[in-house]
Amino acid sequence: MAVPLRIQSDWAQALRKDEGEAWLSCHPPGKPTLYGSLTCQGIGLDGIPEVTASEGFIVNEINKKSIHISCPKENASSKFLAPYTTFSRIHTKSITCLDISSGGGLGVSSSTDGSMKIWQASNGELRRVLEGHVFDVNCCRFFPSGLVVLSGGMDAQLKIWSAEDASCVVTFKGHKGGILDTAIVDRGKNVVSGSRDGTARLWDCGRSACLGVIVDCGSSINGVAVGTADNSINLGSPEQMPSEREVGTESKMLLLAREDKKLQCLGLQSRQPVFLFIGSDAFNCCSFLSGFLLLAGTQDGNIYQLDVRSPRFSSVNCLIVLIIPGITLKGDGSCFIVQQDLDYVIELTGADCDPVYKVATWEKQIYTCCRDGLVRRYQLSDL
Repeated sequence: MAVPLRIQSDWAQALRKDEGEAWLSCHPPGKPTLYGSLTCQGIGLDGIPEVTASEGFIVNEINKKSIHISCPKENASSKFLAPYTTFSRIHTKSITCLDISSGGGLGVSSSTDGSMKIWQASNGELRRVLEGHVFDVNCCRFFPSGLVVLSGGMDAQLKIWSAEDASCVVTFKGHKGGILDTAIVDRGKNVVSGSRDGTARLWDCGRSACLGVIVDCGSSINGVAVGTADNSINLGSPEQMPSEREVGTESKMLLLAREDKKLQCLGLQSRQPVFLFIGSDAFNCCSFLSGFLLLAGTQDGNIYQLDVRSPRFSSVNCLIVLIIPGITLKGDGSCFIVQQDLDYVIELTGADCDPVYKVATWEKQIYTCCRDGLVRRYQLSDL
């Protein structure tokens, strides 16, 4: 995924003024960087700025929130999307995780200021503060109902919260290190957690109990994902009869992004290995694209796409922090939407060199959280 075009992070504001300017550049691999600028020549009656590019660059299309730029010499093309709105009052420090409820009405986020909050997704208005973890909250997500939140913290505790009254209804204890990521199985009767202690555990939400250690790999588990396996994949058979409290695990794969450069996949119910892949550096994150395709990102800047049916891979260079299907995040604040049917990538702009830590989507809206303490909301309809 070569993405050599860059643009000033606040280009949309800069080009709203007469003679306003914004810089842009093209970074072809192994070649000198090309620098240029965009200049506003005025605002049209429709409120869209009339923008020209300096030599070597072309403005293909522009509207109020997006601009499509090309550099013909390097055959490079990118569309840049500015935030529809930005929420600055939710947290006071870096925001490490966020999620949006299934109905799109609520957001939940955690921050290095030690807080976890529920807010109105439309305007960022604070609704609830979830208090109970000791130290930082590393991960938070809504259950499919949109009324309950799952969180994991550095205190090695996994908690379930009511989004309606902020009460903590369940606390799971058992991990000996901070919980770094979670996954929800089907409708949420079972959940999975991955920890610094090197274990992934399966939990029974109804009885507040651990159903078992799925794997103890001896290395920090940075990311977990649960996906439904394609019928062609052999998940193996469990050595012992599964607990009747396991619900919906029989056809699921569990994917683990490990600090020791390994990407591990196993049957969630069987606990049997599907594959173990060794990458170039620590795996930070992972995600299923389908019943047999997956993505995973490493600390040194590679995104691996693997086919579980035969773990061959293709890798693309991109300093990755986290992946969800179709969207990749970079440690320099860049966030891209990649569509195979387009000859250009779409970059979500706004962050100025601060890492974007997490993305959540709902219908045609994309939410990001960043080290600069801001939640940004993008409208794909603005494209």
